[in-house]
Amino acid sequence: MSNSTDIKIEGQSFELNNPDKLMFPEDGITKKDLVGYYRKVAPEMLPLMERKPVVMLRYPDGIHGEEFFHKNAPEYFPEWIKRVTLGKETKTDYVTVDSSADLAYLAGQACITPHLWLSRYDKPDYPDTLIFDLDPPDDDFELVRETAFKLRDTLLELGMKPFVKTTGSRGLHVTCFLNRKADFDESRNFARDVAEMLANADPDNLTVEARKEKRGDRLLIDYLRNAYGATAVAPYAVRARAGAPVATPINWDELKDQTLNSRTYNMKNIFRRLGQKQPWKDISAKTDSIEQARKRLENL
Repeated sequence: MSNSTDIKIEGQSFELNNPDKLMFPEDGITKKDLVGYYRKVAPEMLPLMERKPVVMLRYPDGIHGEEFFHKNAPEYFPEWIKRVTLGKETKTDYVTVDSSADLAYLAGQACITPHLWLSRYDKPDYPDTLIFDLDPPDDDFELVRETAFKLRDTLLELGMKPFVKTTGSRGLHVTCFLNRKADFDESRNFARDVAEMLANADPDNLTVEARKEKRGDRLLIDYLRNAYGATAVAPYAVRARAGAPVATPINWDELKDQTLNSRTYNMKNIFRRLGQKQPWKDISAKTDSIEQARKRLENL
C-alpha cells in the first residue's frame, strides 16, 4: 500500500509522502493537517509574503526531531515553485511563495515554519520591513507587553506607524513597514539607536546585549535581524512547539488583554479569529520613511 496521497491545488499537483506522519505528537497534528492549514490560511499569508525570499525551517521527523534551516531550493522541487538567486559573496537559490499551492508544497516538505527576508527580491538591499524582536529571559509576558507599548509610543513620536505580532514562541515583534528608500545599514542603525534609547531608560529590565551571559534576567530588544539576508518568522506561520502556536498579527488594543500571550493563537483557533480580525490588511498603504524618522530621533 502506497504511503502517499496526491494533492491538487490551483492547477498544481504534488505527491504528499507520509501524510499521516505525526508532526505534533501531543496534539495529533499530522503532515496532512499541516498542509491543510497552510492551504486554508494562504489568503491571509500570501499578501505578506509577496516577492520575499523564503528560508524554510524544516522538521522531517516532527517537532521533536532534528530541525534545520534550508535556504537553497533543492533540485527535486517542482518547476512551478519559483526561485530567485541572491547573495553577496555566495549565491543561493531561494524559494518564493506566490500561491497556496506553493505554501502547501513547502508544508509537505516538513517546512513547519517559513521565515521571510526583510526585503523583497526586486530591491534586496532595501528593506520593506523593520523589526524589533522583544525576547524575554523567561515566560514573563508582562514585561514583553510593557516594553512593546513603550516602543510603540517612541515610534509614534518619531512619526512611524508601528504594528505588532505574537511570535508564537515567547515574545513579540514590533514592526514598521518601510518605503524601501533606506538600505539595511540605515535601517539597522536606526533600530539600534531606538533600542538603545529604551534600554538606557530602563537598564534594570531592558538590554540590547545579545550574549545571554551578559543579558542576565533582562528582556532583549533585538534589532540585529535588520540585516541583508536575515529573516523573521512569517505572519501566520506555525511554530514547532506543543499546541502548534501561530505567529499572529494583533491590534494594539488586543495587547492590553492580560490573558493574551505569545502562544494564544494556534492552528486550531486561528481561523475563528481571522473571520473577525485581520490587523495587517492593506499595510502597503502605511509605509514609513527611515530618513524622516531619523531626523525626528536626532531632535529628541
